[in-house]
Amino acid sequence: MKNYLSILQEIREEVLPLLGRGKVASYIPALENVDSRRFGMALVTLDGEAFVIGDADERFSIQSISKVFTLALAFAKLGEDLWKRVGLEPSGNPFNSLLQLEYEKGIPRNPFINAGAMVITDVLISNFDHPKAAILDFVRQLSGIDDVYYDYDIARSERETGFVNAALANYLKSLGNIENNVETVLDVYCHQCAIKMSCRELAQSFLFLANHGIIPSGNTRILTTSQAKRLNAIMLTCGFYDQAGEFAFRVGMPGKSGVGGGIVAVIPGELAIAVWSPELNEHGNSLAGIKALELFTTKTGRSIF
Repeated sequence: MKNYLSILQEIREEVLPLLGRGKVASYIPALENVDSRRFGMALVTLDGEAFVIGDADERFSIQSISKVFTLALAFAKLGEDLWKRVGLEPSGNPFNSLLQLEYEKGIPRNPFINAGAMVITDVLISNFDHPKAAILDFVRQLSGIDDVYYDYDIARSERETGFVNAALANYLKSLGNIENNVETVLDVYCHQCAIKMSCRELAQSFLFLANHGIIPSGNTRILTTSQAKRLNAIMLTCGFYDQAGEFAFRVGMPGKSGVGGGIVAVIPGELAIAVWSPELNEHGNSLAGIKALELFTTKTGRSIF
């Protein structure tokens, strides 16, 4: 067993000079108030060990990391039929591109860009009587934490300023790829992005993807082995928007980022790791977070490649 704690401590020291070089997400006003110099990492293994440093137990807005949870829940419900409504290819464009959605006639390129995630949210609304409760219950099941909640101030802030998301949802509706009321879809979508979790909780909640679709603690199967493999593949190719190729090149793990500054990644058969640093790069990904994960795979010699 590697001394993961000392490795995480080394990483923290090496990335500290990067703090101050990125920018906290400002297009969602409620996210502007976060302390930009926060930094935390948490690593959990399939053997049940946990290693944490820094602000790993402070909760933050997970934002687009939530798209992994909703995709897993929808994939478990619909199976392969899900891909009739959303694609599987990297976007190569910003996560909220209207031009790409128009070019592709309302079939989003993948489930992690905003348009694709809203289609997934629409699927959940069609399949659950109380979708917001169903999403929270699912995240609580994955993490083993009963008091995971939405941050309603952030959800409201996103909805009040999410004009591009509203445009995407209405365009999807006009082409028949949103079944439910657009306002309902936007409401559920903004709430899922406003879930607050810590690095430790996020790493724990991603362990099922490192364990072939099974939650290790209770041996509960969430996805089939094939579905877990496919979801990991989508994270590797699409989890970082127009920086997905660079992340695969530099880090070499399936993962997902959020504009709250969080990133979660997995090494199948071994572990899940989460990092939080609120300052973002030009692609909307955590600047120090990506460097931290690059250092992790370099120092440990562990990746999927």
